[in-house]
Amino acid sequence: MSKLVERVRALWAGGARMLADLAPKGLYARALIIIIAPIVLLESVVAFIFMERHWNQVTRRLSDSTARNIGAVVDLYVSRAYLEDGRLIELAKSRFGLSLTVMEAGELPKGGQPKPFFDLLDRALSDEIGNHLKRLPFWIDTVGQSRHIEIRVKLEDAILRFTAPRAMAYASNSHIFLVWMVGTSVVLLTVAILFLRNQIRPVLRLAEAADEIGKGRPVPQDFRPRGAREVRAAAQAFLEMRDRIRQHVEQRTTMLAGVGHDLRTVLTRFKLELALLGDRPEVAALQGDVNEMQRMLEDYLAFARGDGGEEATETSVSKLLAEVHEETLHYGTPIELRIRQPSSDLMLPLKRQAFKRAIINLVTNAVRYGDYIVIRAGTDKEWLRIDVDDDGPGIPPAERDNVFRPFYRLGNDRNQDSGNTGLGLAIARDIARSHGGDIALSESSMGGLRATVRVPM
Repeated sequence: MSKLVERVRALWAGGARMLADLAPKGLYARALIIIIAPIVLLESVVAFIFMERHWNQVTRRLSDSTARNIGAVVDLYVSRAYLEDGRLIELAKSRFGLSLTVMEAGELPKGGQPKPFFDLLDRALSDEIGNHLKRLPFWIDTVGQSRHIEIRVKLEDAILRFTAPRAMAYASNSHIFLVWMVGTSVVLLTVAILFLRNQIRPVLRLAEAADEIGKGRPVPQDFRPRGAREVRAAAQAFLEMRDRIRQHVEQRTTMLAGVGHDLRTVLTRFKLELALLGDRPEVAALQGDVNEMQRMLEDYLAFARGDGGEEATETSVSKLLAEVHEETLHYGTPIELRIRQPSSDLMLPLKRQAFKRAIINLVTNAVRYGDYIVIRAGTDKEWLRIDVDDDGPGIPPAERDNVFRPFYRLGNDRNQDSGNTGLGLAIARDIARSHGGDIALSESSMGGLRATVRVPM
């Protein structure tokens, strides 16, 4: 029993996962399904009940009336109450609405006529004629003439051929109900789709604005709270959150600028006092320590400041990389810049100085450990990709995520430089993520380290 229960649970879980995979993921599509599914279900139930009860009963009653009229005419012909066939034909036409033709005795057509897809009329008319003709052989055709039906009844001395309007035995106008039902549903669905589209548009605009903020770009100028009350409340809360974050960043930047100014003032006094002491060996050592403290202070402040609240502006990627290439040539290490088309003409909204600092940090890190550097830029679908390759010792795969942690230092040959504060890669990754992208490390084609910057276009 327990195995059966587990099997049922497994099948249920598998079916639920399959439905979850097949279900649409978008809010617009899900809302449409919530509206369409009940309408389709309701129409299906109503159509089934109508077809099964009303249409069936009306058709059977009409078929019963037609079969009674045919049976009456057959009885009159058999009883010879009217000896003249012409008078019987006139009576069938005037009283029963049937076109009667008396044919010579013979055999009925072989085989049945092709049945229509919905053979309700064939079944109902055959049943009723069979009940009223007292087992006389008969043949019906409901397909040959679209607006008429033909019934042939075999007697001993003749074959009576009846032709009747289709509406006499069939509820032919019932489709009007279905047409009205489907037409009304189409109108309702059209209105629902238009209404839902207007309701979903503010949600999409809010998502676009949040995405722009995540990429470090300003909110579109035409963005404002709109739509339903709950959507407007969410948009207003988003704008207030953006303002609080901006205020927090500005306060932090102002505080750090003040701290940096005060500390730089103290370091400057140290340098002046050391300069007055002369060129003694202990003074040179102290000057080295002060210079190292200043470099460390600059790195700490840069890391804490992040992008400094800089606004994104349209920036030429090729010109920015050319400036990075020019400013890093003074290190004395050969650096090659390769820009693939169409990236040479690419313009992106970037926080120019922050993004430039991130690339310079990667190049500086590569220069510190490599003898040859290659900077490559290109597009990868909807992303800008910049690779900085070196031929240095590289970083073990297990350590490639750890080096992005602030103040983290490796114990291998790649981190023996005493001037390294362990913040260069952390600063670069923070800047890349503020643009909606990221930085990843891998092995370069030259055997060293490859730092890949990817930001959305």
